[in-house]
Amino acid sequence: MEKILQFFKVEERGSSLRTELLAGLTTFLAMAYILPVNADLLSKTGMPFSGVFLATALSAAIATLMMGLLANYPVALAPGMGINAFFTFTVVFGYGLSYQAALAAVFISGVLFVVISLSGLRKKVIEAIPAGLKIAVGAGIGFFIAFIGLKNAGIIVAYPPTFVGLGDFSNPAVILGVFGLIVAVALYAAGNKFSLIIAITTTAVVGLILGLVGVEFMPSFNPGSVGGLGEGFSEVFFAFFSGFGELFASPEAFLIIFTFLFVDFFDTAGTLIGVGKQANLMNEDGELMGGNGPLLADSVGTVVGAVLGTSTVTSYVESTTGIEQGGRTGLTAVTVGILFLVSIVIFPILSIVNGVVVAFDAFGDPIVYSPVTSMALIMVGALMIGQLKELDWSDKAIVVPSFLTIIFMILAFSIAEGIAVGFIFYPITMLASKRGKEVNPVMYILAVLFILRFVLVSL
Repeated sequence: MEKILQFFKVEERGSSLRTELLAGLTTFLAMAYILPVNADLLSKTGMPFSGVFLATALSAAIATLMMGLLANYPVALAPGMGINAFFTFTVVFGYGLSYQAALAAVFISGVLFVVISLSGLRKKVIEAIPAGLKIAVGAGIGFFIAFIGLKNAGIIVAYPPTFVGLGDFSNPAVILGVFGLIVAVALYAAGNKFSLIIAITTTAVVGLILGLVGVEFMPSFNPGSVGGLGEGFSEVFFAFFSGFGELFASPEAFLIIFTFLFVDFFDTAGTLIGVGKQANLMNEDGELMGGNGPLLADSVGTVVGAVLGTSTVTSYVESTTGIEQGGRTGLTAVTVGILFLVSIVIFPILSIVNGVVVAFDAFGDPIVYSPVTSMALIMVGALMIGQLKELDWSDKAIVVPSFLTIIFMILAFSIAEGIAVGFIFYPITMLASKRGKEVNPVMYILAVLFILRFVLVSL
C-alpha cells in the first residue's frame, strides 16, 4: 500500500488513500450516465446498443487508467457528449455516411492527435495561451457545467420565447433535484468535505423510497440487463477499418476529420487547464505538470475508442466533482477506470443514478432529467468561478476576450466554441491596444485557423 501511495505521490499532493477513492467514486457517479446515453445515441446510426455500451465502458476504462497511471492526473475520460451528436446527426444522417466511415474519421483524428501530442506541439499551444485566457477557460467551464447541472435537474429548460426559462417545479423529478442541491449546499456550507458523495447517496435513497410509494419520475433499480453486452460488440469492434474508402470518397472528409480533431483538441485543452488550476497541477509558469502525459493519454484514448467502436473519447469536465471531493492524483482516475470495468457487470445497480424520462419532445426523443447527480455539477461549477478573482480586470485587452470565451461556452453549449471565439478576439484586442508584439505567434495562427474553421463549417 505504501508503494501505491508513493507511486501516485498521494501524500506529496496533500491527499490520502480514502480521499482519492471517494473522489474516484464521486467522479464516476457524476459521469456514469454516459454509458447508456452514448449507446442510445450511437445506436440511432444502426450500431447495436449492446456493442456500443460495451465499447463505451471499455474505452472509458482504458483511457482513464492511462490518465491515472501515465500522467498521474485525477481526470476521467469517456466518449464525449456533443461530439457523439456530431457523429450521429451530422456525419451519418447529414452527410449520409455509414457509421463505419464515421469511426474511420474518428480513428484518423485520434492518430493525428497522438502525433501532435508526441511532437510537443499541443503542449506548446497550451503554453502559448495567456494567463488571463486560461483563467477565463477554467471559470467558463465552471459556468458551463453548472448550466449542464441545472439543465439535467430540470431547473432550467428550453423556453422558445426567451430560449431558456425555469422548469416545472411541480414535476417530482425537478423537486428531487432541488432537494439534492439543497442537501449539497447545506453540507458544503457546514464544512463537510464529503458533501457531494453524501448528497448523491441521500438523493438516490430518497428517490428510491418515493418511487416505491408511487411517486412518478423517480430513480429506480432495474434488475434487468442491457441485453447481453457481448452481442453486437463483434459488429462494432474494428468496424472503422472498412470505412476508409467511403470516407475519402466523400467531399466532406477533410471537414469531418478536422471537426473531430478540433473539438477533441480544444475541449481537452480547456478541461485540462480548468482541472489543472482547480487541483493545483499547474506550475508557476502556468504550464500543466506531467509533461505530455495527460495529452497523450487523451489522444490515445480516441484511437482506442474508434477501434473498439465508439465516438471520440475525451477528458470529462465532470472530473471536477472528484477534485472538489479532494482528489489530487492519478489514483482518483484509476478508481474511476476500475469502476467503469466493474460497471460492465453491475450496470443494473447503476440504473439508480441514471436519468429518468419525464416526457418526449416534438421529435419523439425522450426528455431526461438526472436528479441524483445534477447537484454535483451545479456545486462544482459554482466553486470553479472563483478563479475569476485572479483576472486582471483593469486590462481591457484581456477582459473582453475572456468574457466572450465564457459567454460563448455557455450559449453555444461547447467548450471548444467558447475557446475559439475568445482566441479570435484576443489578438484583435491586443492589436487595437497597440500591444500586438506581446501576443505569442501561435495565438495569431490559432485565430486564423478558428476563423477558417467557422467559414468552412458555414459553407
